[in-house]
Amino acid sequence: MTTERPPDSAPGMHTLTAGRGLLYGGDYNPEQWPEEVWAEDVELMKAAGVNFATVGVFSWARIEPEPGARDFGWLDRVLDLLAGAGVAVDLATPTAAPPPWLGHRWPETLPVDESGRRLWYGSRNQFCPSSPVYRERALALVADLADRYAGHPALAMWHVGNEYGQVCHCDLAAAAFRDWLRARYGDLAALNEAWGTTFWSQAYSDWAEIITPRRAPYLVNPTQKLDFWRFCSDEQLDCFREQRDLLRDRTPGVPVTTNFMGLFKPVDYWAWAAEEDVVSNDHYPDPADPLHPVRTALVHDLSRSLAGGRPWLLMEQSPSAVNWRPHNLPKPAGQLRLESLQAVARGADGSAYFQWRASRFGAERFHAAMVPHAGPHTELHAAVRAHGAELRRLAPVAGTTVPARVAMVHDWPSWWALEEDARPSDRLLLTDQLLAYYRPLWERGVTVDLVPPSADLTGRDLVVVPNLYLVADADAAALTEYVRGGGTLLVGPFSAVADPSGHVRTGRFPAPLREVLGASGEEWRPAPDGPVHCRWTGGAGFTATTWTELLRAEGAEEVAAFTGGDLAGRPAVLRHRLGEGTAWYVATLPEPAAMAELAARVLADAGVAGVLPGLPAGVEAVRRGPVLFLLNHGAEPARVPIPEPAEDLLTGATAEDAVTLAPRGAVALRAVP
Repeated sequence: MTTERPPDSAPGMHTLTAGRGLLYGGDYNPEQWPEEVWAEDVELMKAAGVNFATVGVFSWARIEPEPGARDFGWLDRVLDLLAGAGVAVDLATPTAAPPPWLGHRWPETLPVDESGRRLWYGSRNQFCPSSPVYRERALALVADLADRYAGHPALAMWHVGNEYGQVCHCDLAAAAFRDWLRARYGDLAALNEAWGTTFWSQAYSDWAEIITPRRAPYLVNPTQKLDFWRFCSDEQLDCFREQRDLLRDRTPGVPVTTNFMGLFKPVDYWAWAAEEDVVSNDHYPDPADPLHPVRTALVHDLSRSLAGGRPWLLMEQSPSAVNWRPHNLPKPAGQLRLESLQAVARGADGSAYFQWRASRFGAERFHAAMVPHAGPHTELHAAVRAHGAELRRLAPVAGTTVPARVAMVHDWPSWWALEEDARPSDRLLLTDQLLAYYRPLWERGVTVDLVPPSADLTGRDLVVVPNLYLVADADAAALTEYVRGGGTLLVGPFSAVADPSGHVRTGRFPAPLREVLGASGEEWRPAPDGPVHCRWTGGAGFTATTWTELLRAEGAEEVAAFTGGDLAGRPAVLRHRLGEGTAWYVATLPEPAAMAELAARVLADAGVAGVLPGLPAGVEAVRRGPVLFLLNHGAEPARVPIPEPAEDLLTGATAEDAVTLAPRGAVALRAVP
């Protein structure tokens, strides 16, 4: 049974930040170190301003060295040390990495891939979420953790598992999948209809015939795969819920979280976020990616949106280079600070890292840490200390919110369905589309909330739909009524193609949005390699790539047209008035400069302006509560005019009419009374 909390009494980020201000710290793995190192760790944490540590994420084998045994003595001493130093502990249930004895004695707990191969222990995530033995052993351990540390002065939050995303195709998973399908469809007739099993003679006559979408000679039923995505997300959520409910029962008032991974495809975070007391996220931008500032901003806006606009926690990031990319660049000087402040600007009430002290051994021994292999007398650790001090000066920001008048629709089931095999092009990817539509808004200082397609759009001046391949009738109707009532809507290509079962909607596309868009199409036309040439009506030309559509206007005005090939003279961008509002449709993938022009036109329709006009290239502007954050991601100094005299909370300096930001510089400006 799910343990519900009344909204007004639910613990959340405010429970953690009260009396502490912004949280600062990271994953702490003392089990990897001799006990004499622990005292040094605590002293270094105090000097660095660390007030938060995640403990025990991968400690199952240390706590339970053999079935039924318990060794809590070391953890007692660690938590006592941290409590004495004023460090709040996010205590993990170490269930993401079972010890070897579990897989050795109960091999049915180990996951199976789609080819039927058993995956063995020796790494992490080596469990089947549907295994009763795994769940029983995990829950027994969680119960003993809760009973032992309930009331401990260090315990501030529970961290259930780690980065959920494990998929299994074993017979136990198949049986659980069948149970999930019975609950969804009721009977085989409804399932056969939803899965379209008249195609390729796939009709099921007995529930026992249904398996997970395992490796087959050719393409697997796309609706079976779509439902398996849904099932896997739900099955792992059940694992989370049963641990969360036990913890809520035995330690009431202590918030519970698990760490998300941003735009992580396997798990529907809209369904998960409502089950957490605190939304926390792990994010590792690539220093080699020139677009990493905008990608990071998008992920942080998603995290804040998953939290319902309330503060959230950046649970993991890297102080410098990671170990898991083929070529791992370190972060340049100042980047640690800049990326942390970017998260705070976009609503995070905590900035934490993986990990506190660099590992000497194991798979992550070359992953950067707050205390590197070279020790505390290093430039990296000096930066850690300096940033801890300035985060304390940002304490007034804790608990404040980030307003956004623009919403961007993102849906996990639509993502899963869009990127199945055997579609018109495998080059049309959801995350690319999100970034393409988000980037020009970010460049203009326009803050964005992400929303599911069923969200209430009241109060939104602009709704952006980069791609919504799969859409329910009710959600399509809500978008239409949003425009009719005065909203502005921007829709990207290959949207509203399929219903929630993944069945293609017949008739001219996008069938359920034809009225609001004032246009329709008859053929999707992936483009040959090379540029697609277009021209704004009465204006300049631009290029696009990858994708085109054969459209006709049905009341919409042509804003841009294709100028070459078979589609020459046909519409590429359309604008349509409906009721009191306006809808835009884009039938290709315009180049960044054209997307910037499109954004300017759509924002003008919506009456939306950025936080500051005329931002220099590379400067990010976000307002959080009474504080205006300006962050320079560029390689050159940037002068930014400001609307009123303000004090920089980071330095105490005041500015009258402008600030100059060094490369990777930042300010947090609060108006001078």
